[in-house]
Amino acid sequence: MSLPSCDDIVTSHLTLIAITPEMLKSEQTSDHQRLGEQLQAAVPTNWPPVDWEPHVLVFILNQFQEHPEQIGWHRYVIFRHPDGARSLIGALGAFSKGVPPSECEIGYSILPPFEGRGYATEGTKALIAYLRTDERINSIIAHTFPPLASSIRVMEKCGLTFEGAGEEEGTIRYRLALR
Repeated sequence: MSLPSCDDIVTSHLTLIAITPEMLKSEQTSDHQRLGEQLQAAVPTNWPPVDWEPHVLVFILNQFQEHPEQIGWHRYVIFRHPDGARSLIGALGAFSKGVPPSECEIGYSILPPFEGRGYATEGTKALIAYLRTDERINSIIAHTFPPLASSIRVMEKCGLTFEGAGEEEGTIRYRLALR
């Protein structure tokens, strides 16, 4: 079985760049200049997103070590301006605790100035299409809190349906069956 390519995923407005350990290390040291060079994009001063807490960087680094088959599942979201300039606007990704990964969980975060423009939906749809190429994955799940209507809309626009209570207290889970 071959793994999906870690090439960039390009949509009509976005480029999803596979996160690498080197990029995460630049991010951990708040070296925005180096991260910008690695991404070939402008990194805004309000990077990272509010919910992109330091433990997320450690989690992704651990995923790379423990589950190398999931490399390419975590992506930076780059917006392509009409003039060709590129800006880092968010991150999205997937992970699976299972081996093999029959079910994976997705998550996404877009910086506030870019929210409400459909970028989370566009990026998530592209990530789901990428994950569909991994024949081991039978379903995709996502969790959110009930008051986060915009997050629920992203899930629903991407084909996920309400399943019930989530794993963490107060959350709800959505699911998309792939096979």
